Amino acid sequence: MTPTPNPGPVTPEAPGPAGDWLHLDQQICFSLQSASRAFNGVYRVVLKDLGLTYPQYLVMLALWEHGTLPVRKLGEHLRLDSGTLSPLLKRLEAAGLVHRERSARDERSVEVRPTEEGLALRERALDVPRRIVTATGFGLDEIQGLKARLDRLTTALDTAAANEA
Repeated sequence: MTPTPNPGPVTPEAPGPAGDWLHLDQQICFSLQSASRAFNGVYRVVLKDLGLTYPQYLVMLALWEHGTLPVRKLGEHLRLDSGTLSPLLKRLEAAGLVHRERSARDERSVEVRPTEEGLALRERALDVPRRIVTATGFGLDEIQGLKARLDRLTTALDTAAANEA
């Protein structure tokens, strides 16, 4: 049996045979989801020594970069809603890595800051990016190029979603 040649990527300008649009392997969203799940698997192993989950690591990255942040602003940085972020922050606070308190300027706002233990964890996390880059098998230029393309994709999708709303 002769294999069917791959018709190449399916684009709106050059649609492939009927049904190609609905093949799982043609869906960019599925490729991104698969890559995300693979990243999460690697992060699970790499972050085990730090005692962090991947979402908790993202919270700590934002706090190490910005210091004290209102929960609302932290959610904006991470693209997480408060219903997802609140349990993460509770677990990080229980672990002694962050402290939450009402803002003195606005009692409706809760601010989050890393504790001394949370700040000290940053030193132990310095090797995480190198380990992730190594796991990808990509060179630094490839990683930076992929990140730039994904950032452009995110912007385009945000714009499309806003225009559809």
